[in-house]
Amino acid sequence: MGCYLCAPMRIAVNTRFGWSERLEGYGYFTEQVFLRLAEQHSEHAFLFIFDRPVDPVLSWPSNVKICVVGPPARHPLLWRLWYNWRIPGVLSRFKADVFVSPDGIASLCTRVPQCLVVHDLAFLHDRDWFSASIRRYYSVHMPKFLKTVKTIATVSEKSRAELIDRYQIAPDRIDVVYSAAKSAFRILSEQERADIKLRFTEGKEYFLYTGAIHPRKNLIGLLKAFSLFKKRQQNGFKLVLAGRMAWQSGRFEALLSTYKYRNDVVLTGYVDLETLVGLTGSAYALVYPSFYEGFGVPVLESMQAGVPVITSSDTSMEEIAGSAALYADPKDPASIAEQMNRLYIDEALRRRQIEAGKPVAARFQWSATAERVWDCMLKAAHSN
Repeated sequence: MGCYLCAPMRIAVNTRFGWSERLEGYGYFTEQVFLRLAEQHSEHAFLFIFDRPVDPVLSWPSNVKICVVGPPARHPLLWRLWYNWRIPGVLSRFKADVFVSPDGIASLCTRVPQCLVVHDLAFLHDRDWFSASIRRYYSVHMPKFLKTVKTIATVSEKSRAELIDRYQIAPDRIDVVYSAAKSAFRILSEQERADIKLRFTEGKEYFLYTGAIHPRKNLIGLLKAFSLFKKRQQNGFKLVLAGRMAWQSGRFEALLSTYKYRNDVVLTGYVDLETLVGLTGSAYALVYPSFYEGFGVPVLESMQAGVPVITSSDTSMEEIAGSAALYADPKDPASIAEQMNRLYIDEALRRRQIEAGKPVAARFQWSATAERVWDCMLKAAHSN
């Protein structure tokens, strides 16, 4: 693995999103990649850096040390403090050969070579997706991060092209590492699916969305599409939204409170992995209508679980899923509803989409992601 022959290294990793009680995108990426790398490269020393205490029950490979350094970095002011004042001292004491940050934020105050993972540039696309302070932070600092770090990883060719176009970065500085579905997602038995439906939807079939309730995810558009679907089909289908309420979810909640089909919409809140696997594997189809994504992991999770996918055209999901998904214009609820109708009335199409999705999901594996991140990290470490 990798193209360098090197002496044992000291590798520091920003793991502040990993191994938390409510794990989401960055956290899953961090866990899946860096635990693998530590296990596969026992000759190297790893330092996992957290911004708050981590579960002491967790066991780590013998070559992993844990460092907790506060304060918890949860907003831009504390990001500046944590990355630029606290992290450099940690790297110096550890005598790090490289620092890897998988959450898109680099330190501007260290000479240690850095590998930065930038999942997307969502902050550039819509003012409603982030607070003013977060947009301002990324707008000011992202160019500095990209100039400072030695190498950059991102999760799709579409994101890579956007980085190159927006910041005029030399293409050879950016590696595409992709993401993958968690291995827990699988095809469920008939009994398992029946149990999940009984638990969440009174035994009814349902369309599923997984992820945070956030303006970027286009949940208001999904509600409008579901309304059109229900008016046309007059059936007992439900819509299950599996995810936490996030930034600016108030408008969505207000609309839902007066929504004609409110009794057919199930809000689960944040669910653990086991429950999410059950909800995904039991769905009639995933509807993932985001306006913008760097990758779109739920698309692969559903395909791995044998569930057809409706997602957004002109996004990275087209790159990932190819012809194995049905695509709709995320700005047009009628377009989303039309694809829901197609799957409902054409069972042969639904079966074809299920079969087409399985090899797509199989092409994306965390082992391959870890290998690509390792190569990108080594290029940073050996850049001087």
